[in-house]
Amino acid sequence: MSQSLELRSFYEDYYNDEVGRKRAIAAKQTVDHISALCGGKSLGKLLDVGAGDGAVLAEVEKRGMASELHAAEISNSGIERIRKRKLNTLKSVQEFDGYKLPFADNSFDTVLAVHVLEHVEHERLFLRELSRVARQCYVEVPLEHTFRVHRSIQTSAPYGHLNFYTPETFKNLLSTAELSLLSIAVFSNSLDYEVFLSRPHVGKVKYIVRSSALKLLPRLAPKFFVYLGGAFCERK
Repeated sequence: MSQSLELRSFYEDYYNDEVGRKRAIAAKQTVDHISALCGGKSLGKLLDVGAGDGAVLAEVEKRGMASELHAAEISNSGIERIRKRKLNTLKSVQEFDGYKLPFADNSFDTVLAVHVLEHVEHERLFLRELSRVARQCYVEVPLEHTFRVHRSIQTSAPYGHLNFYTPETFKNLLSTAELSLLSIAVFSNSLDYEVFLSRPHVGKVKYIVRSSALKLLPRLAPKFFVYLGGAFCERK
């Protein structure tokens, strides 16, 4: 079973310098989230599934959070940019079809799937494949199912988003995919990321509003604003 040809075609030539700047900023906030949820523990031998251009791997290596890095990616443009990084601890870069990973059972200590699940046609099959190759996984998704989910569908569909989550549906999905939740949280985008997307003045306002709302009204805020859901899990 493979990802849709349309999605694979879209990401084939997606990764370039402009996208790279955005992903570098996003990678910093993602690795901050990982660090917060794993308690600063080493990730050991690490596989990044849907690694894109390798921005998250580069940030993990920079912080010394893993002993060994591996990547799996569906896009040739992504694979090419990962290899060009020449990361010291990167041991392999593999192309995969979106569902079947080319690794034996229990090959890794940790597997990452960062902003991948929202693209996946069969989410639980994908998550079970992650848990097949690693004892623990970190999954991060945008929480786009707000009261304006129709707008999220319109703006995200061109990027291949098939699934739209609330904090509750994200947690339920993980729990029903034979994963035990170790830690889970809702995060705001970083100030740097908001500024990059919306320029300084608007970005700062968005950051203050969203982060303040999440702090003051943690259960209500995700119904109005898009946040990020991150979870550390282990195989049941």
